[in-house]
Amino acid sequence: MNLHLSLTPLVSLIAGILILIAPRLLNFIVAIYLIFIGVMGLVGHGKFI
Repeated sequence: MNLHLSLTPLVSLIAGILILIAPRLLNFIVAIYLIFIGVMGLVGHGKFI
């Protein structure tokens, strides 16, 4: 049995848990997520999105 995880759902899950624990982190987490997705898109690793 193989378990296949994509990067985006995993990052979203971790971000959601952190936001539940500390809601003040919302802006920081969203900014990091958007920067990460933007860099991945520019570098050409669009398969992670």
